[in-house]
Amino acid sequence: MIMKLVLLWVLGLWSVSGIDLSRSESFLSYLDEEVTVSPGSTTTLIVPLTLIQGASSKGAVCLDGTLPGYHLHRGFGSGANSWVIHLEGGGWCNTIRSCVFRKTTRRGSSKFMEKSINFTGILSNKAEENPDFYNWNRVRVRYCDGASFAGEGQNEANKLYFRGQRIWLAAMEELMAKGMQNANQAILSGCSAGGLASILHCDEFKNLFPETTKVKCLSDAGLFLDATNVAGGHTLRDMYEGVVTLQGVQKNLPSTCTSQKDPTSCFFPQNLVSNVKTPMFLLNAAYDAWQVDQSLIPSLADPHGLWRACKTDRSHCNSSQIQFFQDFRNQMLDAVKIFSESNQNGLFINSCFAHCQSERKDTWYENDSPRIGNKGIAVSVGDWFFDRTAVKAIDCPYSCDKTCHDVILK
Repeated sequence: MIMKLVLLWVLGLWSVSGIDLSRSESFLSYLDEEVTVSPGSTTTLIVPLTLIQGASSKGAVCLDGTLPGYHLHRGFGSGANSWVIHLEGGGWCNTIRSCVFRKTTRRGSSKFMEKSINFTGILSNKAEENPDFYNWNRVRVRYCDGASFAGEGQNEANKLYFRGQRIWLAAMEELMAKGMQNANQAILSGCSAGGLASILHCDEFKNLFPETTKVKCLSDAGLFLDATNVAGGHTLRDMYEGVVTLQGVQKNLPSTCTSQKDPTSCFFPQNLVSNVKTPMFLLNAAYDAWQVDQSLIPSLADPHGLWRACKTDRSHCNSSQIQFFQDFRNQMLDAVKIFSESNQNGLFINSCFAHCQSERKDTWYENDSPRIGNKGIAVSVGDWFFDRTAVKAIDCPYSCDKTCHDVILK
């Protein structure tokens, strides 16, 4: 049965480069529903926040200068020396104004982070919810820099610290000291902006370990495309250019890309994935709901509301609007063509209007979770990680998939 997930948007605070920050924040808050602690919750694992005490001396601080943090639940039994590192997502900030606003949220300051969160999906400790990774050491690294853990710089006048790369390094150093250095297998995963971060840092992660350690990476909803919006503009490229320039990201981008392309292009995963040496799995909805809402059909690109009915209910789309979505899917498939030719890489691209499917219990491993063929997401990722079978799953085009847990945009 298809679960329709209704998302109510809050009114916009302001727009930057066509990205409506408040709508984007509310979208991301919706995605966080299952990881934040519900009052009286007893069935879900609740894991406290740990701040990285030594981070400040290394300049590894959140946008507002507070300490970064993570949530760690120890592995046990056969998983005691195995690690899942999951990088939190939450968009980006591309201007002084948007970064100053971000300082007042958990995405820019540990002062506002939840003191405990629920671990679900790939972070669950229950075999019946997470069969392959339930007894591993599972970590959620909090996201508070606004540049996918890749910035380096600061803005003195507004007391903004762009230290994403340093946060990444400080978190890895602390986790290595807490036992990850003894790992016999490890996976770096991430959702959304964290999914982009898992691509950017995948080879760095592999290099932390000896050759004998089995290391792979998973990017969930991180395949952001340099796409054209409904008005012919490039909403996401405009925003990424601001992120890269403001936060000094260019110095941390792979030279395999920057030697051939401009820095903004090298923040787009489509120009990175083929050069990642470490085995990687791309989990993505072909019609990624965040990209549909914020990149393809942002409010500024549709001032007369010509797309409003289609965007909220695809049964109201005309044939040319459906073709626009199919063109986006085709662009995604083209972007992963070379990547998919490598035997070590895996793919699960389902024809859903969804975003982040590894973190949520209902989409990761439930009886009615999304499937391609007869195989769901958790089993597909596990089969790929443990080399049980090759996984190159690409769904048929919309609207053939009846297993989707679609986000209904409002």
